[in-house]
Amino acid sequence: MSVCFKNSEGLLDVARLRDLWTRFRELPSAGPVVMTHRDPIPANLLVQGGRLVGVLDGGSFGPADPSLDLVVAWHLLDRERRATFRCGLQVEDLWWKRGVAWAFQQAMGLVWYYHRTNPAMSALGRSTISRILDDPDI
Repeated sequence: MSVCFKNSEGLLDVARLRDLWTRFRELPSAGPVVMTHRDPIPANLLVQGGRLVGVLDGGSFGPADPSLDLVVAWHLLDRERRATFRCGLQVEDLWWKRGVAWAFQQAMGLVWYYHRTNPAMSALGRSTISRILDDPDI
């Protein structure tokens, strides 16, 4: 994350985001690792008729924190839909907060890394960070 913060100077409010990252780093482990996709960003999800019908890019599939798969809620859904998603999966507070932290980490990398080469991916990072910062429960 130090690289993300350094490279995000001038692009984001780095001081505010460092403070948030410090809080995320204090979260305890959510439990043992499990097999997970590890990259469920919108570009890797196939949706038809408002329903998930497929997942692409399984190259990162492997053992990880299970809350990593919750990042999709922050990359893709507005507050109301995130609440529905969370309720439907019955996600506990700790797991939810760890999912937010993973989404934040991914988003920070997207903003600076793709700033010039892939503006759409950079914009995804920015929108995810905005969703996180705008959520009153975070």
